[in-house]
Amino acid sequence: MAMNLKKLFGRQEEQEYVEIDLNSIKPEENKIMVKPFVLKGFDGTDEILNSLREGYTIAVIDIKGIKSKDIIELKRAISKIKKTVDALEGSIAGFGENTIIATPSFASIHKPSVDKKKDKVDFIN
Repeated sequence: MAMNLKKLFGRQEEQEYVEIDLNSIKPEENKIMVKPFVLKGFDGTDEILNSLREGYTIAVIDIKGIKSKDIIELKRAISKIKKTVDALEGSIAGFGENTIIATPSFASIHKPSVDKKKDKVDFIN
């Protein structure tokens, strides 16, 4: 009876279909990006952390500027970056005196183990 009422009032059900060409859609490529940053102050950590949270960025951070200005601010900034990297299950390491590398979880940084030699007295030499 509902069909008869629709016909009576001039409404007819018409189904419209839109054709989608799946080949025309380009898949978004998630390439890994190695991005350099210069950390000049504590405020610069937000840009670094946002890039790391996206998940496809390896951050190479130059800390020379903040290191020469304020060591305490440098420690705060590195601590904030380290906490975020740990939460993302990533890796962080220092290279040289002025460079830090931070990665998300898909990448790891090889950290060679340092053999700690005990001070032994060698009577032969």
